[in-house]
Amino acid sequence: MTAQPLLRETSTPTTAGAAQGLGDENSIWFKLTALTRAETDNPMTILMQMAERYGPVIPVNMANQRIVILTEPEDFKHVLVTKADSYVKYFDGLKPIFGKSMITNDGALWQKIRMPQQPAFHPDMFAEYIPYFNAAIRSKMEIWADYARTGETFEMVEQTWTLAADMICKALFDRDMPFNPHFVFKCVKIYTDVMNHKEIRLKRQAGELFEVTDEDAAKAVEAWWSVPPAVIGADPREQRERTLLKLIEAAVKDPKFPEFDEQQAIDEIKQYLWAGTETTALTLAWSLYEVSRNPEAADRIRREGEEVVGDREPTAADYSALAYTRAVIQETMRLYPPVWGLIRVASEPDVIGGKEIHPGDRVVIFAYGAHHNARFWEDPEAFRPERWMGGAAKKQVKYSYLPFGGGKRSCIGGAMSQVENTLALSQLLRRFRPEYVGPVPAGINATVTLTPKGGLMFKMHELS
Repeated sequence: MTAQPLLRETSTPTTAGAAQGLGDENSIWFKLTALTRAETDNPMTILMQMAERYGPVIPVNMANQRIVILTEPEDFKHVLVTKADSYVKYFDGLKPIFGKSMITNDGALWQKIRMPQQPAFHPDMFAEYIPYFNAAIRSKMEIWADYARTGETFEMVEQTWTLAADMICKALFDRDMPFNPHFVFKCVKIYTDVMNHKEIRLKRQAGELFEVTDEDAAKAVEAWWSVPPAVIGADPREQRERTLLKLIEAAVKDPKFPEFDEQQAIDEIKQYLWAGTETTALTLAWSLYEVSRNPEAADRIRREGEEVVGDREPTAADYSALAYTRAVIQETMRLYPPVWGLIRVASEPDVIGGKEIHPGDRVVIFAYGAHHNARFWEDPEAFRPERWMGGAAKKQVKYSYLPFGGGKRSCIGGAMSQVENTLALSQLLRRFRPEYVGPVPAGINATVTLTPKGGLMFKMHELS
């Protein structure tokens, strides 16, 4: 029997100006790319050099906007925790993708929207999700087995994105993916790659017409908006009652949550199918890049999986025992934090590090810089999973590691993402030897997230 859809009808976005947001000349994303415009495979080094030269609080006046870049953990805490209510989240450019989901809300409204969804991310729920994570991983293994047979080269972020989307659909929504994840991946990247928008804007400023790319961005947004209704209307896999989708549906019907209408439900699903998928996918892809270059780490992950799991399916108890594999994931998020900079907008005057902060200032919490700072990490550019083993992690400077943000606005699905990636990395490496065949080191593209420049190209080898 086909499930009754949550929505009676679906709204469609206006596509006029769909390409404006992230790459608009007033957008901080557009302006930050100007700070890193030097020809380099890692634009983050430009911001790190600025911090070394100008200190931990760097005000930058850019046209009609003031950007303040923070690089010190104590200042991160000030903005994210101590005076969190004085710094609101920066939303510009995100609403065409996320609508009015909690990722684009703040304050009391954000808390009220988050509340009915929080139970789905309690650690006790992970044991119920793991069989569905495993099912998605098995499906990806069959695809990789085909790549191993043909010797075909492929892009890894697209592979890990489609895996993460499958895990989310199966575990949180009780659905098999009712859309082509490769098509959706390409559509969303058209919009969210700030460099695309910057190119549009720069050509416009030079007086050139660039209507085709504008149209492409608008079509990408339209395609993205069609995905949540498809998920809601798809047949359930098992009619499970304890799912995120059930919680969202219950919130729509609950008079205690008048803000949680049908469009809110659609927008929350968007959030999980992009933001939750993107961060998980990037971490897993960068992990595979690192272990491909460090075969001893890959071998250690395989041995650990054999000792802990053996020939059976992994369970929640196994996640805790896969200590080294977890450490690889944590080290990857240190080297390549999916969200390299958290942005807040000052709502009132303040002082940070002796520098005045004005209402309306865009404050950039430069997490990547702290993750790569030699004052907080020994040999920070080295891939060393061991730094997360035993008691070593307890010596970290607080707020020097922010892969999922910090304070009350930290990512709702951060802990679940680590479970997904640890289980996926363990199982995939026990069957395959991924071979990275792109440039070394891989370049970095600093869009809203920290993506590999030009992708991560791989070949796959199946182990005997």
